[in-house]
Amino acid sequence: GVIGGPRVEWRVASSFPPSMDISQGGPLRVAERIAALTEGRFTMRVFAANELVPGLQVMDAVQAGTTQAGFTAGYYYVGKHPGLAFDTSVPFGFDPRQQNAWMYYGGGLELMREIHSEFGIINFPCGNTGGQMGGWFRQPLNSAADLNGLRMRIPGIGGEVMTRMGVSVQVLAGGDIYPALERGAIDACEWIGPYDDMNLGFHLIAKNYYTPGWWEPGPTLTLQVNQQAFNALPNTYQEMLTEVCKEVNFNMLNQYDAANPRALVTLVEQGVQLRAFPDDILEIAWNESNAYLEEQAAAHSGFRKIYESFKAFRETIFPWFAENEGRYARFAFPKVGRAMTTTG
Repeated sequence: GVIGGPRVEWRVASSFPPSMDISQGGPLRVAERIAALTEGRFTMRVFAANELVPGLQVMDAVQAGTTQAGFTAGYYYVGKHPGLAFDTSVPFGFDPRQQNAWMYYGGGLELMREIHSEFGIINFPCGNTGGQMGGWFRQPLNSAADLNGLRMRIPGIGGEVMTRMGVSVQVLAGGDIYPALERGAIDACEWIGPYDDMNLGFHLIAKNYYTPGWWEPGPTLTLQVNQQAFNALPNTYQEMLTEVCKEVNFNMLNQYDAANPRALVTLVEQGVQLRAFPDDILEIAWNESNAYLEEQAAAHSGFRKIYESFKAFRETIFPWFAENEGRYARFAFPKVGRAMTTTG
C-alpha cells in the first residue's frame, strides 16, 4: 500500500438521527474519507443518536472514553461550561463564513480547545447548517406583545432570551416536536431550516414560517475526540483527521446551501406563509441577547474570555459584511425570482 500505519478502529456516537441526512452525513463522510485515505487501516463506525448513547450525552461518552469520538453540537453542554455556546452559535453571532473566520483565524478554535481540554477532549469544527430559520408559528406575530405566554420549543441561549421576552419556553428533542405541535401542547417551534424542517412536517400544522433565526445564525457542528485516543494515533492519522474535518465542515454547508432554497420554494408552493419578524421583536431580541451575554460574562471568567474575543471580532467583521456583501445582497438578491415574504 501507499501508506503504512497501524489498524485503528474507532466508534463515533452522534447526537443526530439518520433522518437528518445532511447533518448525520457529517460523521459518515469523515469515516468514509479517513478509510479511503488510510486504505482501510483507520476505520470509524458511526452510531446515530440513541444507538450507542442518548443524543445529548455524546460529550459524556467521549469524556469517559466509552467512545473514541462523538459528533454533536457544543452548546448542548453549556451545563459543563457556559463558553461551549460559542462552539456552536450564539444569538446575533456570526454567520457561517464569519464563524469559520473566527474559528480558524480569529482565535476561536484555540479558545474552544482550551475548554474541551478540561474534559479530556480535542474538538474539530466539522459541519455547519447555515443560518437557521426563525421557526413555525400557529398564529402570525404582529408585535412583541404577541410573544407573551406563547409556548415555544426553543433550546439554548435563544430560549433564555425568548424567556426574557415573555415566551413560555419548552425544550423538546427533535422527534418530540411534531406530536407536541399536533396536539396543541406548543404554539410554535424552531428546528433548523427549510430542508430539515420539511422532513419533520411542521408545515402540515403551523403555516407561518418566520425569518431570520437570529439565535443561530451560523451553527458549527463538532467532532469531539477523546484526547488519549487522539494522542495514540500516528501523526499521519492525526493530520488526516484534522484536514478531513475541515473538508466536511465546508462541504456540509455547501450541501445545506444547495438543499434549503429548493425546500423553501416547495414549502411556499404548499401554502406556507413566509414572514419576517416585526422590527420591534428583533430590536428587543438584540438588546436582550447582548444583555444576557454580558451577564454571563460578568458571572463566569471562562465565558468572559471567549465573549471578549467574539465581541472584538464582531466589531470589525459585521461592518465589513454590512458595507460590502450586505449592500450587494440588499440590492441584488430581491431582483430575482418572486418575493416570498408575506408582510404583516
